[in-house]
Amino acid sequence: MPNRPASDPSAAGFASLGLDSRVLDALSALGYEEPTPIQRAAIPLQIAGRDVLAQAATGTGKTAAFALPLLQQLNADAPARERTSALVLVPTRELAMQVAEAVYRYGKTLGVSAVPVYGGTPIDGQIRQLKRGVDIVIATPGRALDHIRRKTVHLKGIKTVVLDEADEMLDMGFADDLEAILAETPAEKQVALFSATLAPRIMTIAKSHLRNPELISIEPEKLKAGKAHKVRQVAYIVPRAHKMAALGRILDVEQPESAIVFCRTRTEVDELTETMNARGYAAEALHGGLSQDQRDRVMKRFRAKTSDLLIATDVAARGLDVSHVTHVVNYDVPNASEAYVHRIGRTGRAGREGTAITLAEPREHRLLKSFERATGRPVEVAPVPTVADLKAARVEAVQEKLRATILDGGLEEWRRIVAGMAAEFDPMDIAAAALKQGAASTDEEAEIPTGPPLREKHPARAREDVKKARTIARGAKGGGMTKLYVGAGRKLKVRPGDLVGAIANEAGIDAASMGTITIFDRHSLVEVPSSEAENVLRAMAKATIKGKKILVRRDREG
Repeated sequence: MPNRPASDPSAAGFASLGLDSRVLDALSALGYEEPTPIQRAAIPLQIAGRDVLAQAATGTGKTAAFALPLLQQLNADAPARERTSALVLVPTRELAMQVAEAVYRYGKTLGVSAVPVYGGTPIDGQIRQLKRGVDIVIATPGRALDHIRRKTVHLKGIKTVVLDEADEMLDMGFADDLEAILAETPAEKQVALFSATLAPRIMTIAKSHLRNPELISIEPEKLKAGKAHKVRQVAYIVPRAHKMAALGRILDVEQPESAIVFCRTRTEVDELTETMNARGYAAEALHGGLSQDQRDRVMKRFRAKTSDLLIATDVAARGLDVSHVTHVVNYDVPNASEAYVHRIGRTGRAGREGTAITLAEPREHRLLKSFERATGRPVEVAPVPTVADLKAARVEAVQEKLRATILDGGLEEWRRIVAGMAAEFDPMDIAAAALKQGAASTDEEAEIPTGPPLREKHPARAREDVKKARTIARGAKGGGMTKLYVGAGRKLKVRPGDLVGAIANEAGIDAASMGTITIFDRHSLVEVPSSEAENVLRAMAKATIKGKKILVRRDREG
């Protein structure tokens, strides 16, 4: 199998990759100015019709690497039953929703229709969407196979099948489901397989289902040794509607000496710059829409410390070397870990310590793990500062300013004013009033809502999940768990990971909340939280394990 270099310096922009002009316009509007290595290597190959075997971890930009070529091959004029041109298989419903959202954003100007289908939700609504005709189906393996057998997903028009995070799907026990799905798709099709590792099981699938694929291997960029230790990484989970308010509050608490705030689009840079100036910050905008002279003037002011916030897009800020930057803020989560590494590398320079802040929307938390892997350091998850935190920070800041002013001296004129007021008021009250005035704010003092906890588990690595589940079960004392009978065991080569993956994915429950799993020759027993038992039974009534429909009921002895 040919091995293609991961990067080609001559192909710098998306325009060189052979993408439709309407797709390029959408990427420009989204602020995508330069492809990542996986995108640069994989997109032209897929547009040319080649099968691709890509080793690329989460956070390398692989979603766009396979989604953008799919937009080049839509069956727009075909009847509803033949309209679906691509099937994307993913391990979890969370990822299915993320990919569907990305496809919609990339192909909005093309009128693309992308539908995520996964377990844990009523199948009837998905069937209605599919009947209307859909361009791209993004599905978890179990639910995809269910729709195929119901003949509600039509595969006649399929040109491409994508296996995203294939190693994770295998770890969750979906190997047989994948084989069954691929067997139902047209023989003449393009296959793109993306995996964090190229383990033997992955290579077996590649040899069986890919035709002379191009091999692409992307190693996530890491910070230089020792550099990551100088950068404190912290993330806040904030809904999009409240990000601007959260940023202001975080900066008020952090009190950066100098900060770079990264946004995805030029429009967002301009809007945020205006807002931060209105809050009292000296903010400057930097993006590709400025002339070189304008950019030079902005950087001159930032280096001279006459502005304390530089709000920029990625490309505009590339290569910046400003030693006094104390904070880097990811106002928008970068699409790839390489971009994250580039961004946070702007702080912690010249031997100083720095802080990297990321404002993540609730559905973006998966990317933070890839940032941890890229930097070799943990990303601290912190709550958005409360009103009380903000007030305390303002008081502390005023106290520091007062101390500095007292030490600087030159207070004779102000002493005379205080002395005049002291005839009417207690000097302590005068000082307290000055402190209160300095810490006051015209901001609306309201708490900012946050998203769900960042480390919300998804059913990823089944072996880890089983281990954690058994640990939890030992402390459960049996009162909160219900034992379920599953009509499949060793005879069907069922493993604990198969059961964990199927139940967690179809029922949408946390895999780590499951209890003891016992596998016998012809059946298995699985403990689930009692509060989720009915949900699991409903979800598993139509689900499959090892490609077969299996009886799942409450254990009569449990």
